Amino acid sequence: MAKQKLKRGFLMGGREVFEGEEVQIQSPWDQSLVGTVIQASRHHAIEAVRLLDTSFDESFADTRKVPSYQRKQILESVAGKIGAQREELAQLIVAEAGKPLKAARVEVDRAVLTFTTAAEEAVRENGEVLPLDLLKGNEGRWGIVRRFPAGPAFAITPFNFPLNLVAHKLAPAIAAGCPVLLKPAPQTPFSSLKLGNFLLEAGWPPAAIAVLPLANEDAAFLLEHEDRLKVLSFTGSAKVGWALKQKAAKKRVLLELGGNAAVIVHSDWPDLAAAAQNTVIAGTSYAGQSCISVQRVYVERQAFDEFLKHAIRTAGTLVMGDPANEITDIGPIIRMSDAERIESWIDEARALGATVLTGGSREGSLVEPTLLTGTHSPMKVLDEEVFAPVIAIEPYDDFEEVLREVNHSRYGLQAGLFTRDAGRIFRAYETLDVGGLIVGDTPTWRLDPMPYGGVKDSGIGREGIRYAIEELTERKLLDIAI
Repeated sequence: MAKQKLKRGFLMGGREVFEGEEVQIQSPWDQSLVGTVIQASRHHAIEAVRLLDTSFDESFADTRKVPSYQRKQILESVAGKIGAQREELAQLIVAEAGKPLKAARVEVDRAVLTFTTAAEEAVRENGEVLPLDLLKGNEGRWGIVRRFPAGPAFAITPFNFPLNLVAHKLAPAIAAGCPVLLKPAPQTPFSSLKLGNFLLEAGWPPAAIAVLPLANEDAAFLLEHEDRLKVLSFTGSAKVGWALKQKAAKKRVLLELGGNAAVIVHSDWPDLAAAAQNTVIAGTSYAGQSCISVQRVYVERQAFDEFLKHAIRTAGTLVMGDPANEITDIGPIIRMSDAERIESWIDEARALGATVLTGGSREGSLVEPTLLTGTHSPMKVLDEEVFAPVIAIEPYDDFEEVLREVNHSRYGLQAGLFTRDAGRIFRAYETLDVGGLIVGDTPTWRLDPMPYGGVKDSGIGREGIRYAIEELTERKLLDIAI
């Protein structure tokens, strides 16, 4: 693929601004130049917030008064634009994020679904009528509860889904009627800027959208000092997310953070080969750079050897290399420093007694799909979020014990369970400290409209379009006595 040499300004006030520091964006695959982007200054960020605030003010173009049908049309238009540029956007994701092409195409399709679903939600007013004549003397009294947009939102997104996770910030905000300032990941600004321009072309008020590549310290400054920003929606690492929450003061906060996703495989599952294949692919796709990438696998002992056989065979079929290649399964780690960190964690596990079943090596920014067994605390590959194509596989004897083992993590995003037993399914559902349990599949499975988020260090609140709209809106009661 010919590398794109882009030059993009940041988006503010309905136009691209080219006033500021140029930042070079390099390919994670071969460090070639993808393009340059203009980084906004703190001054620009404050001006963007002012514009957002005017777009939420009754005396200006109030986004609260953009009618539902128009918000629906805007979101449908963006979905159409994404679909029409499917291949171009997929190639852009390959270039800036190093995501394998076939996975990038799936991400584009998911972004279409995200905006399409948001368009449908924009015309659903999930209010309610309350009877308030519940005590004597309250005859003729009733209430209406509706949701209203909370105000300008500050959205911060990670590198690993540079189109669809941005869509998960922008689409619910438009559906709710909220102006939004987006700070994309430093490594992947171009997809975000594309989406911002799509919104402008579709008719969203120019002052009500800003896409600013921004220094982290300037983002923190906005959270601490800008009361006009009413909502923080952050997707990224637990360390950064919880630190930002401390700075957000009285703002509403939605955090979708890291994970250490576990799978339980019980011996009653009828197709261990398929379970092993799905599990290995779910732990190594996009080099494991997903917060719900499978990291820990617990297999009932009587099925353990067979599961390992199928898992090792699957790992051996995966193609590692150039993400622009149609057949590549595993591309580069986003930064060389992260690849080196992953290698050191694998070496630590070896030194503490783990066995490497397959893989375990690094070549530049490529880390081999790696299966380990014999892992235990305090190995980082087991206790921390590895964010890599590294999977620990261990046997278990007792179902209650393995539930406790899965919960023995500071993260709680999603878990997977392979069993046909309804009792075990509901016991796991009740017991596991996670935001979602996926039965018959891995925790890496996600459909964009479903509620998505975690507990413990994995965050607070829920994404998934309708649920994100709830986070971006306030309930207001109208009490009528006639």
